[in-house]
Amino acid sequence: MRRAVLICVALLLICCGCGAAPAQPPTPPPVVRIWPAPDSKRARPDRGVVVRARGGTLYAVQVSEAGQQVPGRLDRSRTVWRSDWTLKPAAEYTVTARAAAPRGPATVARSRFRTRAVPRTVRVAATAPLPGETVGTGMPVIVDFDGPVTDKAAVERALEVRSQAPVEGAWRWIGDTRVVYRTRRFWAPRQQITVTAHLAGVRVADGVYGGADSTFAFTVGRGQTSSIDTRTHRMEVRRDGEVVQRMAISAGMATTPEYTTTSGIHLTMDKASPVRMVSPGREKGDPGFYDVMIKHAVRISDSGEYVHAKNNVWAQGRANVSHGCINSRPDQAAWFFDTSLRGDPVTITGTSRTLEWDNGWSFWQLSWRRWQAGSALSGADVARGRVP
Repeated sequence: MRRAVLICVALLLICCGCGAAPAQPPTPPPVVRIWPAPDSKRARPDRGVVVRARGGTLYAVQVSEAGQQVPGRLDRSRTVWRSDWTLKPAAEYTVTARAAAPRGPATVARSRFRTRAVPRTVRVAATAPLPGETVGTGMPVIVDFDGPVTDKAAVERALEVRSQAPVEGAWRWIGDTRVVYRTRRFWAPRQQITVTAHLAGVRVADGVYGGADSTFAFTVGRGQTSSIDTRTHRMEVRRDGEVVQRMAISAGMATTPEYTTTSGIHLTMDKASPVRMVSPGREKGDPGFYDVMIKHAVRISDSGEYVHAKNNVWAQGRANVSHGCINSRPDQAAWFFDTSLRGDPVTITGTSRTLEWDNGWSFWQLSWRRWQAGSALSGADVARGRVP
């Protein structure tokens, strides 16, 4: 009898224990918000796309325009997704975002919106290097715009340089329509560089936006550098660290600043054969007037300096008698002409005239700190190229 009572009590406790477990309330689905607001007709293109999740994390966001995916990224918490760049004006975008909570149903949010048209635009007008060009290791990247840029920081953030070898570089503004990218040290040779101006939708100035993106690629060729000592009248050319040519030269006679070769780090800028060289500021019959055709001329500044051929071998290696250029034996000048790429460094020493940093492509005359000072971005701005 006692055993039966114990069994009944045990069964009762089991039954009561089972009935005491409280029911778990269902987890609500995440809330997903998309900006610009769905069905917007005049969204600002310079603000990009932002997707936020509350009560869960985002695991898939797709934004597209005319069938092309818009790049973007999640933050560390995976609750905010931002487009990498600004948006095209007068374009229609679709957004699909998926979010999930640790337990419970997922949320799928969809949106469609249109960016506003803009009255005026600015585009990339010209670049150096040219698309597909092979250049020297000192080559800068020069971007010219077809209109003035007021919000330089916004435009600078939209400029992206990708190299195959790691590199440190910075942009510097030269006026309102030109910006130049220079690396801290020369490019590593034999690699491809891709430059993209994510300009579409960037607010360039009041009422003015970037009209279109622009991308080009170029190749850094072999590493060739030249050093010229005007005191010893010698030029040495190295390729990938090895001496490949030694040349006797004659530099500027230095009787006037105009006839004094500039000392500093030059870059080869272009070349032609022949080049017509005319004395600046002088007319025929004036003292010092000249008007000659020169073969195998490689330009190294904007002030009329070239490395070129001249048949005054009596002076080369012995005396400086030119009007400021570097001249050498015709066969060696032809060799230098044939082997030079735009952007090859040419370092000249030994004269009393210093090369100005803005004389041609003489950007290497500035220290790295001074070069960076020409950027529109602060040193703490690490989000280069990102939509703020």
